[in-house]
Amino acid sequence: MGCCYSTRIKSESPSRKAVDFTHDKKEDDGSFGGSKKVSQMKIFTYNVLKTATRNFHSDHVVGEDGFGVVFRGWFDEQTLAPAKPGTGIVFAVKKVKQDGFLGRNEWLTEINFQGQLHHPNIVKLIGYCLEDEHRLLVYEFLTKGSLADHKSGSGTFHVEPLSWSNRMKIALGAAKALAFLHSDRVNVIYRDLKPSGILLDSNFNAKLSDFALARAGPSGDESHVSTRVMGTFGYAAPEYIATGHLTKKCDVYSFGVVLLEILSGKRAFDWERPAREQNLVEWAKPYLSSKRRIFQIMDTHIEGQYQVREALKVAKLTIQCLSPEPPLRPTMVDVVSALEQLQDSSDTGSSKLQQCS
Repeated sequence: MGCCYSTRIKSESPSRKAVDFTHDKKEDDGSFGGSKKVSQMKIFTYNVLKTATRNFHSDHVVGEDGFGVVFRGWFDEQTLAPAKPGTGIVFAVKKVKQDGFLGRNEWLTEINFQGQLHHPNIVKLIGYCLEDEHRLLVYEFLTKGSLADHKSGSGTFHVEPLSWSNRMKIALGAAKALAFLHSDRVNVIYRDLKPSGILLDSNFNAKLSDFALARAGPSGDESHVSTRVMGTFGYAAPEYIATGHLTKKCDVYSFGVVLLEILSGKRAFDWERPAREQNLVEWAKPYLSSKRRIFQIMDTHIEGQYQVREALKVAKLTIQCLSPEPPLRPTMVDVVSALEQLQDSSDTGSSKLQQCS
């Protein structure tokens, strides 16, 4: 997984008005337009989560990031009491690392955003636990893991190679989630888009998780949000790294990096590759716009599954998202439209081939 980085020491905590565990009230900034209240989420005890995960046994670890470890836990479908492995319903239980304010900060942020945002392409937060020094989050469990689970640094898949159609389906799902977050009604900047935060259900539908670094977007006449620079190396927009000015176009840049990974099967940054190829964006950019050279960056696992024109359209969209000039990047609504058109044309082409066969 990519490493998280943080620069500057300016405090950046979520609004305390956004989470209230004793009063039943809506968030005060109006960002979520009448969404469900935090108090309506399930409150789990630490012992329940400890039992459901078999004392947080290492065999049940399904993921880890800079803020916590995620375990598989079994629960009774009706009562949500702990159940035996293989019975009931499976949830993902995230145990937030106990590293002082930062751990508390990310725990609150995930509840503030993921707990109140409801969309088919966003992982559902079931509930939480706040008990003594323990902070945990309980999510729906997605059986196909994350996009990152389907590739290693060298581009060699250790779960199963994703088909071209599934890659485009995943890209579209992630784009829809970001477009929803960027809408005027929601106005949220995700800030840390990467393959490990894109989870996949049994049908390869993509859902965003890990909202620890999300921020409310600029309001009124503001053009950006000023923050300490946080994120994952290789995915953050260059202007954000340079200035700390966060905009929705920063998410668009990160999406461009992920789209490039989807095309190439390679990680955004990999020290194990030759020096000139370690930074995926810098290495791949010259090939993306060339009909003759595009194959040099395409993942060999999907040879024969796509038409050149399809690859070039996705490559063109990738270039636009990765523009060093934020105003030249498309909106996520535009990205969704482009990917939907590509999917429609691919479906039409497949139908014609079936009729001819």
